[in-house]
Amino acid sequence: MWQSLSSSNPSSHSPRGALSGIRVVDLSRVLGGPFCTQILGDHGAEVLKLEPPSGDETRHWGPPFESGLASYFVGVNRNKTGLTLDLSHAEGRQFLRSLLVDADVIIENFKTGTLEKWGLGYETLKEEFPRLIHCRVSGFGADGPLGGMPGYDACAQAMCGLMSVNGEKEAPPTRVGLPVVDMVTGLNATIAILMALQERHQSHLGQFLDITLFDCAISLLHPHAANYFGSGNIPQRSGNAHPNIAPYETVSTAKGELFLAIGNDRQFKQLAIELGEPSLSQDPRFLTNADRLANRPALHACLKRLLNQSEANTLAIKLLKAGVPAAPVLNVEEILQHPHTEHRGMVLDKDGYRGIASPVKLSRTPAQLRQLPPGFKALSET
Repeated sequence: MWQSLSSSNPSSHSPRGALSGIRVVDLSRVLGGPFCTQILGDHGAEVLKLEPPSGDETRHWGPPFESGLASYFVGVNRNKTGLTLDLSHAEGRQFLRSLLVDADVIIENFKTGTLEKWGLGYETLKEEFPRLIHCRVSGFGADGPLGGMPGYDACAQAMCGLMSVNGEKEAPPTRVGLPVVDMVTGLNATIAILMALQERHQSHLGQFLDITLFDCAISLLHPHAANYFGSGNIPQRSGNAHPNIAPYETVSTAKGELFLAIGNDRQFKQLAIELGEPSLSQDPRFLTNADRLANRPALHACLKRLLNQSEANTLAIKLLKAGVPAAPVLNVEEILQHPHTEHRGMVLDKDGYRGIASPVKLSRTPAQLRQLPPGFKALSET
């Protein structure tokens, strides 16, 4: 009913991580849950990834593939030991219970009611394992008007308002170009687990963590929700321009696009100086942020004229050194090969594995690559 998945261990003698000693049983698939457990594993938790006989579907979400594994899967499943387990059989469920005896956390994203049908719901497990923290990642939660329905990142972006404020003003609503809802759901699941582990020091009890894509998507609506609460006006798409600040948008240069993020009048004055036209900050149309917002098209035209002989990368560094928030618009290859990316160690390249490294930098207990993403062998029928 269960079978080991191959998993190399390149760093068996790595320093202890901040979560060393924490044991996580990971029943989740796709992105939100696996992203959460990779964070935990990066920082020392022992993560056992349990997959159904068919495997995590993202193993096949390619090309590209790396040694038979989809790069999508590789990107969020390091630092885990793999097993296949068929929970539809009594033997599989009993084996899971044997793993939970020593586990601190179980995380899953089964359709609501599935684990309950198998006698593995929270209300049952808490009687057997009172210290166990049970984290469920779902689309909408178990109850309410949409309770029990499946959830998907793009659908959450559409339903929860993200697409309505993303894109150009005259263009249709646009999906954010990365699975932001799945990933922030994984981050919130991680935060919830760490909170529950901390609380358990006092209560000595586990608890149920109810993390939904629906809630997490809505939580991302700043400042649009705040603007709506304050004004009653429905937020609209504004492209790269900020609804509350100007200039806060991309401007074309002779080579590349430059993003300006001017947050106050002092920064705007300094921008005008650095662009060789200090009088711009004294123009009555641009004196304050409110003035600049009201006259955004005219301001954009002025900036485009002043930047038409510049190069985005060079000018961005000049502006940053002068205290003016600015950045070139880079593609994925450009940022992954950027010298500061290398300096910060944000590309993990070790033992044949390449991926985005942990952004959480701890001085004594840093994140480590301990295990490569587990391979997979399908179970034979039993």
